[in-house]
Amino acid sequence: MRTLYLDCGMGAAGDMLTAALIELLPDPDAFIEKLNKIGIPDVQITKEKAVKCGITGTHVSVKVHGIEEDESMHEHSHGDDHEHHHEHSHSDEYEHHHEHGDHCHDDEHEHDHDHHHDHAHSHDHTHHHTSLHDIEHIVRDHMDIPDEVKNDILSVYNLIAEAESHVHGVPVTEIHFHEVGTMDAVADITAVCLLMHELGPDQVIASPVNTGSGQVRCAHGILPVPAPATAYILQDIPAYQGMIRSELCTPTGAALLKHFVTKFGNMPVMQTTAIGYGMGKKDFEAANCVRAMIGNSQDLTDTVIELSCNVDDMTAEEVSFAMDRLFEGGALEVYTVPVGMKKSRPGLLIRVLCKPSDRDDIVKLIFKYTSTIGIRQTQAERFVLDRNIETKDTAYGQVRIKTSTGYGVTRLKYEYDDLARIAAEQGKSLREISQELGNE
Repeated sequence: MRTLYLDCGMGAAGDMLTAALIELLPDPDAFIEKLNKIGIPDVQITKEKAVKCGITGTHVSVKVHGIEEDESMHEHSHGDDHEHHHEHSHSDEYEHHHEHGDHCHDDEHEHDHDHHHDHAHSHDHTHHHTSLHDIEHIVRDHMDIPDEVKNDILSVYNLIAEAESHVHGVPVTEIHFHEVGTMDAVADITAVCLLMHELGPDQVIASPVNTGSGQVRCAHGILPVPAPATAYILQDIPAYQGMIRSELCTPTGAALLKHFVTKFGNMPVMQTTAIGYGMGKKDFEAANCVRAMIGNSQDLTDTVIELSCNVDDMTAEEVSFAMDRLFEGGALEVYTVPVGMKKSRPGLLIRVLCKPSDRDDIVKLIFKYTSTIGIRQTQAERFVLDRNIETKDTAYGQVRIKTSTGYGVTRLKYEYDDLARIAAEQGKSLREISQELGNE
């Protein structure tokens, strides 16, 4: 079982996760070169060695229009002159959002990125704003990456946007991001999503997340750590504040963890094959880094959400249609059980299993496509076999075989769609085709 473990004892930020995962690759330089060619507008990504508490790791930086923001740029862009030139609404508070949310900045801690601003923008105070629709256009139409990676990028970005929408009480469609800061965030998210795709772990496990403590200064006041958007994203994720008075976990880092991590807890028993250290900028008594380990573990467990509802006024066709939509929306499993309801009415119990990161989307789909007015939630851990699909050349052409292993068990099963196609072509039963293929 190929397992990736992330040690978030010093929090998580997009650039630190990127740097840690890059170190797991056999050729990190080739990945950086590839990343710079996929089509993120006006972005240049570089890496360098960094040392924290005597440990050598990697620091990743992102330049937008050739500029990497430093603290003086941040203060210039949010000075009095800037405030006079811009009238801020609730949604505008996120125009400069990047890693620290609410365009916050603390005195003690900063990861590799805060809130990038081009000097040309700062001098004349003319800002270009980017909507979620614009971000989707960039990802879908400009980036030369697999569709699976594009979907991951947009899912992560939607987690951040939903958090910001909730914190400020405005629709997601009204949130606009500062163009330069947005490209910085897109670069971080794209890098991690592409790295996950290339590393291909069967499961991702992370430690509980250290958020840091204290307060952060923002353009509109002082906020507690974790910042509101980060706290919202970290719901249902084990997290703690720790002793360091600084912002350690950022909205981008939290969203990436929420999307990719299948389980939070201790490092499993595993044979480690590579270790990576992704370094932040500042120095603390503890090494300011995210540590990533990849290797092989024996068995697979993950955390799932079970959503249940009872209905007694839907036709069989409506239930079937709803189940199809739920599977399309990311459900891991959907099934029904006949039940007796109030006043002895026959009904159906509809149960849906999904990843924690997909819960909110699945809830919306259940309400949209079923007649229920209430949904119950249960969180559970499941034990699953590792599944791998291979293709076999047979007398009937290529046939896919699913291999399931773990817990001392190995099972082989031909894919139903392939068996059904061959059986229909040959005028034979599924059992006959399965037996013939098994004898080859």
